Amino acid sequence: MNYLQEMFGLQDKVAVVIGGGGVLAGAMADGLARAGAHIAILDLHEENAQKKAAELAALGVKTLAVPVNAASKSDLLRGNEAVIEVFGRVDVLINAPGINSSTPFFDISEEEWGRILDVNLKSMFLACQIFGQQMIAQGEGGSIINVSSVSSGPPLSRVFTYSISKAGVNNLTQFLAREWAAQRIRVNALAPGFFPAEQNRKILTPERVASIMAHTPMGRFGEAEELAGAVIWLASAKAASFVTGAIIRVDGGFTAMTI
Repeated sequence: MNYLQEMFGLQDKVAVVIGGGGVLAGAMADGLARAGAHIAILDLHEENAQKKAAELAALGVKTLAVPVNAASKSDLLRGNEAVIEVFGRVDVLINAPGINSSTPFFDISEEEWGRILDVNLKSMFLACQIFGQQMIAQGEGGSIINVSSVSSGPPLSRVFTYSISKAGVNNLTQFLAREWAAQRIRVNALAPGFFPAEQNRKILTPERVASIMAHTPMGRFGEAEELAGAVIWLASAKAASFVTGAIIRVDGGFTAMTI
């Protein structure tokens, strides 16, 4: 085993990827699998989860697909039980469910507010409870990566509720990083910039794209696979052994231009 494999390799680690049937979390799962981790895909859409699990299995790792509603504690408990039955442990949690909306502020309904907060924040709270407890019981540490957003910091128009939910994710992340440091469970957040995916295609009008590009030094959107490096680093117990409570931005410089 060479130095890079020793530092960044995840050979035989078990990673649970919630939302792994989607574009961005699917790319994260792909990166973890290529680093040697076995992958459990938990996703609302069973067909997407099964498809991604099959793709990853072709890389030579063990995989599992479990349909879950990430905002349901009973579903997540069932997901954890399925993972333990197959793999016997959880080493890494990627917390990446997410929905978005461009509804103007005065038109946001209570139903929409509750739905976005449930999927984007409540689900992460529940997953951290369940899989964090599993990691503590195992007694060998672990890594939790909550997927936030660059919109969690600077106030961005048209994504009001989404931005608030992601600010909550940052707070949750740093609170748990402090709470679980003694158990060697590192809790960090990944804050992607603008990556075209199903949840934001509706708000990416030509005018919106022009505005984003004007504030992105690299002058382009991110590609999903460009998230894999940061995820592998944060997941690695050796390479990121002293990193917890961090908000890691992968945004082409967007945040530096807007703060």
